[in-house]
Amino acid sequence: MYDAGKVIAGLLIALVLFTLPVLYHVVSGESVAIEKLELGVPEGVTECVRSADFMRREHMHLLVDWRDAVVREGKRIDEESGFRMSLTATCLGCHQKSQEFCFRCHEFSGVKTPYCWECHVDPTGSQ
Repeated sequence: MYDAGKVIAGLLIALVLFTLPVLYHVVSGESVAIEKLELGVPEGVTECVRSADFMRREHMHLLVDWRDAVVREGKRIDEESGFRMSLTATCLGCHQKSQEFCFRCHEFSGVKTPYCWECHVDPTGSQ
């Protein structure tokens, strides 16, 4: 290989350019602020189905698990929390407007739009 030095130098430069944004954030300690969304917590409700940290990371899995348990197994109560397994009766009690909570958070996070409303009717009519 006659140009091995040039190829290796080019690869190193490309590697640095591709990793520079990540390295910048790691070294500078900057982080992306999580958008603060307003909850409309009903009177008397003091806790969520799970911790806020869990819900940020795993709510999509929880909703699929609930859907399967309700539809396929006929279960209605979440054994871990004691809450009713229902998008409209439980989740939308605090997250009252899908456009201002669900869609806004998904847009901020850059993830796929929730497909809950393909089957469920949003009782707030905000979709």
